[in-house]
Amino acid sequence: MKILLGVIFIMVTIGIYLASKVLYKRYPFPYMLPLLTSTIVLIIVLVVFQIPYETYSLGGRWLEMLLGPAVVALALPLYKQFSMLKQNFAPIMISVTTGAIVGIVSGLMMAKWLGIEKELVYSIVPKSVTTPVAMDIATTLGGIAPIAAILVMVAGVGGIVMAPYLFKLCKIDHAIGKGLGTGSGAHAIGTAKAIENSEKEGAASSVAMTLSAIIVSFIGPFIVFLFY
Repeated sequence: MKILLGVIFIMVTIGIYLASKVLYKRYPFPYMLPLLTSTIVLIIVLVVFQIPYETYSLGGRWLEMLLGPAVVALALPLYKQFSMLKQNFAPIMISVTTGAIVGIVSGLMMAKWLGIEKELVYSIVPKSVTTPVAMDIATTLGGIAPIAAILVMVAGVGGIVMAPYLFKLCKIDHAIGKGLGTGSGAHAIGTAKAIENSEKEGAASSVAMTLSAIIVSFIGPFIVFLFY
């Protein structure tokens, strides 16, 4: 019975996502991105039909297992664009380090201003890095791993929705610059979108995502110490 339910929910999830992609091709607006619309539809389906998340996750867990291989697959465009990345090593390091610091400090400042308790603050710190790393960082700091995962999702989806408007506002049109911004702020979700735009942008985003995870792992605890 569990296997059957798992298969059903996998098919439902994939079906909703494919429908969202068709809708996005017809209406290619940032807020119509398949990840965003399919997530909203799935939530509505679960609420309307009163399906517990635990039941849905019987199939969701199988899809989640593919996240690791999908992230590893991002190394392909990185390999193909290695010479370009090597030539721009200094700007990349400066940009990603700045993005990581801004991502941590902005979250901490808002949390402190709102008077949020420390356990939640520690969950906010790694919001701009990919989910597995963010959960480990949050746990190490004393935060709540599931909340960290939710915040990563919010940061990723928010990043890819807002990125086109911010790039246009700031007049950023270079593939490397857009890729670094997307990877630093929207991690794996942003990188997947960047790869759709161009291989060069996807490679830059992959580098930013990877470096951000490393940098936040090291400097996150020190910045938290300064604020608390």
